[in-house]
Amino acid sequence: MSFQFRLPALAVSCAALLPVFAQAQVLQINSSLPDGSFAHAFLLEFKERVEAELPDMDVQIFMGNTLGSEEDVLQGLGFGTHHASLSASAVVQINPRAAVFDLPYLFENRDMVQEFAASPAFDLLAEGFEGRGIVLSALWDNGFRVITNNVRPIVIPADLEGLKIRTPTSRQRVAMFNTLGANATPLSFGEVYSGLDQGVIDGQENPAQVAESARLYEVQDYMSLSNHVYLPTFMLFGQPWLNAQTDEVRETVLRIAAETAPWTFNWGEETDARVLEELADKIAINEIDFEAFQAAALPLYDDPLFTDAIGPEMITVTREVLGLN
Repeated sequence: MSFQFRLPALAVSCAALLPVFAQAQVLQINSSLPDGSFAHAFLLEFKERVEAELPDMDVQIFMGNTLGSEEDVLQGLGFGTHHASLSASAVVQINPRAAVFDLPYLFENRDMVQEFAASPAFDLLAEGFEGRGIVLSALWDNGFRVITNNVRPIVIPADLEGLKIRTPTSRQRVAMFNTLGANATPLSFGEVYSGLDQGVIDGQENPAQVAESARLYEVQDYMSLSNHVYLPTFMLFGQPWLNAQTDEVRETVLRIAAETAPWTFNWGEETDARVLEELADKIAINEIDFEAFQAAALPLYDDPLFTDAIGPEMITVTREVLGLN
């Protein structure tokens, strides 16, 4: 399935060039994730595409927060001290509307994420960066979170009843699992393996590739493909850097960022399939009744814990775009 991605309009005239970037032919991109991660693969693809069309542009990739913490880099985009960032969860500190991705069972598959990215909901999300000196060029893949546990397969919400499921410290994630009947147990990820091994917790929720890389299959019997939360990565550019470029450079970079998005989703889909195939003989994997979970979680869409954090307009427009009425 193909979708038309929208490029956000720049709020500031391109005539307002900053001297520090007047001759800039370098684009530095920060990511908090390490070399060899999915984010690294995405940025290498982007670099190749940009440099093929703009031979004078040197795209420099900095993994593992080499340029500073994710939060500092995001602020630096607006100040003009940083050029671009591929970011995820930290984005909500800059744009609360990005917390819309904390809503459970919002997306059933990656096609729906791409529908969101080609809709007025994406435009509204992009507007949330205005005034911050940041431009959202595209949403790239990150992945769905699934549930593992050592008690039983999770197929319907009732199967979660009473299970101690480790969650991040996110209030929204805790509320979600408690609403679905589980006993949400916030815990640092470094304690998850031992907690599962010792029976302190029954299960946890993370992308499938985390269950593989962290060898959680050694202490878990079941993996249920719940896809309960999808968080994209946000390809962000600093307004000062963009304003300092020629029309051709600025438009080309933003266009390629948007055009790279479907490639990242295909990469994620193929990687998920590979990971699940590799895990098939290590842990029992099952599908869930997605509609049953979505119906059980729907009241959270009107919960002040979510609406106050995200904003009712962002939730309303997203629900309309995805047909969640």
